[in-house]
Amino acid sequence: MSNVNCIVYKDFKRPDKQLIERFRGIPAANLDDCMGRQAAADAAIKPIGKSGLIGPALTVKVTEGDNLMFHYAMDLAKEGDIIVIDAGGDTSRSIFGEIMVHYLLKKNIGGIIVDGALRDKEDIAATGLPVYAKGVTPDGPWKNGPGTVNTPVVCGGRIVNPGDIVVADGDGVVFINPDEAEELLQKVSLLMENEKKSMDAIDKTGQLKRPWVMEKLTALNCEFHEFYEK
Repeated sequence: MSNVNCIVYKDFKRPDKQLIERFRGIPAANLDDCMGRQAAADAAIKPIGKSGLIGPALTVKVTEGDNLMFHYAMDLAKEGDIIVIDAGGDTSRSIFGEIMVHYLLKKNIGGIIVDGALRDKEDIAATGLPVYAKGVTPDGPWKNGPGTVNTPVVCGGRIVNPGDIVVADGDGVVFINPDEAEELLQKVSLLMENEKKSMDAIDKTGQLKRPWVMEKLTALNCEFHEFYEK
């Protein structure tokens, strides 16, 4: 009988590197706008030190407060991978610290995102590796398992599959299905083009014309009065 709570897939299909690179420099906010404005991971997951990362997701599911499966995943990680750890949002125990980050630096991974806690915050920030976490605590992890590696996980309330494209900056984190990447790139290109036009208009005239605001208010039958008096 298979053990669905303790499964490891040693590898997964990574998106083409050129496809991933096309997302570099695109703000997470713009991507989220083009993904229904509800694709970003929980805002509680924040950068520790340097912000900004991009790469394919290597997913890890750990038992809350336990990092056994993360230890195994570290050896599977390849250059450029973003290790995405589903720790159930628990912040009572750290999942990793400085020593593990230094090991991963030697493997040239692209970063780590943990829906949970870490420790050695200042030392990790000093390494320059982009790391995102929900919390920080000195309490260390257990190493008992179970867990999974390279299976679908949940991080910050969003489903993440192995090989999803991870984009993060100072605003937050989004996860992109590679099968939807081309369509998303087209949408975000048009959005950013329109935003540039708006910014240029502000620079030239000092005003921002937004006719849609009045259209919305009119549709709501909003009442307008010139002055408020008791």
